[in-house]
Amino acid sequence: MVGERRFSSALVPSRVSREEPSLRRDATPRRYLMCPPAHFKVTYSINPWMDPTKPVDLPLAHAQWEDLRDRYRALGHTVETLTPDPGLPDMVFAANGALVVDGRVLGARFAYPERAGEAEIHLDWFRSHGYQDIHEPSHVNEGEGDFAVTASYILAGRGFRSSPLSHDEAQEFFGRPVIGLDLVDPRYYHLDTALSVLDGDEVMYYPDAFSPGSRGVLRRLFPDALIADGPDAAALGLNAVSDGRHVVLPQAATGLLAPLRDRGFEPVPMDLGELLKGGGSVKCCTQELRP
Repeated sequence: MVGERRFSSALVPSRVSREEPSLRRDATPRRYLMCPPAHFKVTYSINPWMDPTKPVDLPLAHAQWEDLRDRYRALGHTVETLTPDPGLPDMVFAANGALVVDGRVLGARFAYPERAGEAEIHLDWFRSHGYQDIHEPSHVNEGEGDFAVTASYILAGRGFRSSPLSHDEAQEFFGRPVIGLDLVDPRYYHLDTALSVLDGDEVMYYPDAFSPGSRGVLRRLFPDALIADGPDAAALGLNAVSDGRHVVLPQAATGLLAPLRDRGFEPVPMDLGELLKGGGSVKCCTQELRP
């Protein structure tokens, strides 16, 4: 169980008796940046999920993306859209294009040339939408793919994509403590495939994706974290988005549903199976624009 907290919107799990206190959670309206998969395809492989021999059903991918966008709006969130570029098929994974904290923008610098062109398109979007405090990075980072923001920290993945040097760069820019975490399983090549922020300093994660030392750090920082098992991690169940109450996640991660409900969250399962062919799911498609 999580520690004692105050919540104002009721969600009472069916298994809680009348004598037990209700768990209550607040949903906070969010603003997201997404990019439609108009040109999504898998013609190269830069992570273990990508297999160019498996064709993508583009109309289905687009329908699944629209379902996700519409679900966010139905939950009361604002969704901004980025215009896709026909030469950049992975732009649908908009989370990788920047990190936005306190209205300040740290741009991305992609590890692979296949995605490098996305970085400037994201920065141009921020410039054209009135953002003033924008930092073009010196070191490789892939935005919210490898950065996760909790109430107290910025968690930062390293080992496959982002450079450890980007962690110091982010800390200097945002003035928030950045905690480096080593990823060791190539299936979980970005932090957002192995860890998700639920609310404040509450997280869920898959321990085997991290080095022994990083697992120790996570246990110390988040002793009450929800721990995912192998099948749910392999369904990219941790590639999830939470507004503090609703947790939007891949529908195949069925083992996470009851534990989330037990903590007072409301799981919102979604089918993004076509986009999984590119190695991404809910969170990969969703960049949060933190005011």
